[in-house]
This record gives sequence, structure tokens and C-alpha cells, in this order.
Amino acid sequence: MIERAVAADAGEILTLQRAAYVAEAQLYGDPYIPPLVESLEQVRKIVETAVVLKALDGSRIVGAVRGRVSGTTCLVGRLVVAPDRQGQGLGTALLRALHEAVPEAEAFDLFTGHLSEGNLRFYRRLGYRETHRERMDDHLTLIHLRRRPDGSPPPR
Repeated sequence: MIERAVAADAGEILTLQRAAYVAEAQLYGDPYIPPLVESLEQVRKIVETAVVLKALDGSRIVGAVRGRVSGTTCLVGRLVVAPDRQGQGLGTALLRALHEAVPEAEAFDLFTGHLSEGNLRFYRRLGYRETHRERMDDHLTLIHLRRRPDGSPPPR
């Protein structure tokens, strides 16, 4: 079941986020990536001010995603699935639910690191297309992707 997160979910979402992002931190050799150093208060504030969806298995939160509307675009962030539940369609369900939860968005934007091939394949499969790259430092280039609500690619 997927539903809107509430402030009381922030602690469990943060724990899930940290578990889900350990592999990314290892991939980039950086234990200080933003999802791992975000505070409980920061997560609570996001839950209160953005669209944050959670996937539930009974009472356990097994996935989450956040979206923040900026103009006509929904900025997608922190799509996380519990490590023991990855590969079961939860990420796809969460992202599709976010697309439906923000019908006013004319586009959905997100980014991932250049080494995150699994993420890139996943996002492309769901209709996201690369718009540009942003070099952050020697070990990280962010790949920005966009999806239109109807799944059409962004104009070049």
C-alpha cells in the first residue's frame, strides 16, 4: 500500500533512507553523501512541506519518495526502497504514485550519479530522459533526467 507520509514517519523514513543509500556511498567512496547526513529534523520538515509518499508492508515502511513542486515542475528526490525489498517493483510503484499525486506538474525532474547504472536504467525504463550533466568534483558527475506526465521525452 502506498500513502502520504506524515511527520511521525520521519524517523523510520530516515532509517530506511540511510540503509538504502549505503550502497551509493560505497560506489562513490563518499560516506558523507547528503542522504546519509540529513537530519531527522530535515526529513520531518520535508514530510510536512512536500509530497512524501511511503510504501507499507503491514506497518513497516519499505519505501519512500519525495516530490517538491517548483513552478510547473515536480523535483523528485530520495526514492528509496528497503534493501531486502529491492527488485520487487516498489520503486516503480512509488514513482508512478508520485506522478499521479502531482497532476499539475508539467514535468518531473530528478538526478542520479554517473556510476549508478542500475538507477539510470530504471529511470529510463520509466520514461525519464537525460537533460544535462553536472560535474560536482573528480569522483561525481550528476546526470539530470526529466519525464513529462504523458511519458513523452523532453524537447531537445
